[in-house]
Amino acid sequence: MEIHLLFKALSFIFLVVIGISGNAFILFAFSYIRIMEKKLMPTNIILMVLASMNFLVVISRAIPQALDATGLQNLLDDTMCKLIMLTYRGSRAMSIFVTSLLSCHQCILIAPITGLWPYLKQKVTQNVLVIIIVIMCINLVLHPSPLMYTHAKKNVTTSPYTLHLVYCDTDFLTYLNYVVNGALFSVRDFLFVGLMTLASSYIVYVLVCHEKSIKGIRSSDRDKRKSVEYKASRAVILLVVMYALLFGMDNCMWIYTLTLSNASPGVNEARVVLSCSYSALSPIVIIATNPKLQQIANILHRRKLLPWNHQEDSGSRIHVNCISK
Repeated sequence: MEIHLLFKALSFIFLVVIGISGNAFILFAFSYIRIMEKKLMPTNIILMVLASMNFLVVISRAIPQALDATGLQNLLDDTMCKLIMLTYRGSRAMSIFVTSLLSCHQCILIAPITGLWPYLKQKVTQNVLVIIIVIMCINLVLHPSPLMYTHAKKNVTTSPYTLHLVYCDTDFLTYLNYVVNGALFSVRDFLFVGLMTLASSYIVYVLVCHEKSIKGIRSSDRDKRKSVEYKASRAVILLVVMYALLFGMDNCMWIYTLTLSNASPGVNEARVVLSCSYSALSPIVIIATNPKLQQIANILHRRKLLPWNHQEDSGSRIHVNCISK
């Protein structure tokens, strides 16, 4: 195997392993919490949906890339290509929206109780799942291009306005279709980036103002308040920064490909790495900044270290102490 193919294969295999294990753990942990506690906080619902969408992105995009890099050819037919690309486009769009919703929800939660903020706190918190379902339906309607233009790779000449996606080609046939589809995706992405950037900036502003207002309070009380607020907002800000960097570069490269009559496979592969990196690496940020997930991770970790004859009883005690907090 050539060096660049080996590097490509290892890169995508790394993203697949990290992405599947991290997102699967988040889904398992929140499902477990939902069963044990009979409810999930709105923020955790959003994180669970985000993990679901990221899981689908890794499955539909990183795995085919990893298989292709290892030398497996012609695995998908036209129907599978359409299904894979529809899954990828829809889950990627939902990943963008859910990250934006997460930042806006956190912004609403920490906003002062004046003006329209109390109304938004109540309505958004109570209807988080409804909002997500509505946007998911809209996304499915707005992504017809995989069904219309995607097909399995064939030994025939394609138009210059074709995106080569390992096992599949998306041939837009005309320059107008190529540019319109690209422009719509870019405008949508930059709109959500702008929204989440504004929300995150407001979160930082509120935290800075609050930090200044509690300077005279006792250090122990100040540390407790600061800890609660910072832990609630730290993951959101980190996810937004990660998203802005990775998807920002992805969209810049996408806009660059619109100026080309036929984008090279190397450019498309670089875009795939960037778009998959957020879905694969964001679980690390979520787990590292979510106390509930850390508690369950500690339970699983300790069970592996305990002697077999005490594992069940000790694990149960740890479970009761941690989850009930």
